[in-house]
Amino acid sequence: MDPSSHEVDSSLNVGGTSKRSQEHWLLLAGSLGALLIFVVLGIWTHPDPRGFGTHEQLGLPACRMIEWTGIPCPGCGVTTSVALFARGHFLESLRNQPLGFLVGIAIPLCAMWTSARHLLGRDVMRDLKILPVKPLVIALIGVTGLAWIYKIAMVKGWIG
Repeated sequence: MDPSSHEVDSSLNVGGTSKRSQEHWLLLAGSLGALLIFVVLGIWTHPDPRGFGTHEQLGLPACRMIEWTGIPCPGCGVTTSVALFARGHFLESLRNQPLGFLVGIAIPLCAMWTSARHLLGRDVMRDLKILPVKPLVIALIGVTGLAWIYKIAMVKGWIG
């Protein structure tokens, strides 16, 4: 096989000559920072048995929406689920707040993906630009809405 017949990807950092965008470094740092926070949550927090409120151990205020209305906010339970996921309690994480379970999956995967792209000499931002943004945003909104409905049903005692 003739190596000269292969096309060379111009976004590869051959010999360190390709300059990476500022966004590349922000995305790489952000994904690795999120992974660090994920590990810290697993080590230093204890998932709240109520299924929400773990974030209060980090010095954040309690959820005002659930205090005032008795209805959890769309993010209620996400920190608790991420803490459960980080401790290896995957099924409990999913049962508690499906969105938090998905965040628990996404954080390590994003950190691995951005690190791999970086080590391959690629610009993470350039690689992200090919993703179909509109369908991803619609899916995220849909998943968040379904997870919120599920959490409301859990808190109200309608299920589980």
